[in-house]
Amino acid sequence: MSSLHKVGLAVLGLLALGDLAAPLLTDGEHPPLWVAFVSVGLGLASLACLPAAWRGRRGALLGLFATRLLSAVLAVPVFFVEDVPAGVVAVVGVVVGLTVAGVVLALAGSRRTVVP
Repeated sequence: MSSLHKVGLAVLGLLALGDLAAPLLTDGEHPPLWVAFVSVGLGLASLACLPAAWRGRRGALLGLFATRLLSAVLAVPVFFVEDVPAGVVAVVGVVVGLTVAGVVLALAGSRRTVVP
């Protein structure tokens, strides 16, 4: 496993831990409470996939990618909803960017070299 792969998985793991705090950080509107609880579920699912993904299991890696990307997509509407505080929009922008970076790093580092 390359260092790029490890860094990508670490970033995705930290984002999953951040999802667990969503209900504590919501005012009930930004994000809505149901979004915060769905985020917790996605964070738990991500953390469940992480150890096997770290060991190189492809299925777990795909599960981790799916849950993290779903979590990022769940946050995207903040860019289109009115009256969302600028700080929330900035945090979501950073989280979405880190999600994409984590997936790209984990993918780039997981490529196996084929010897002819």
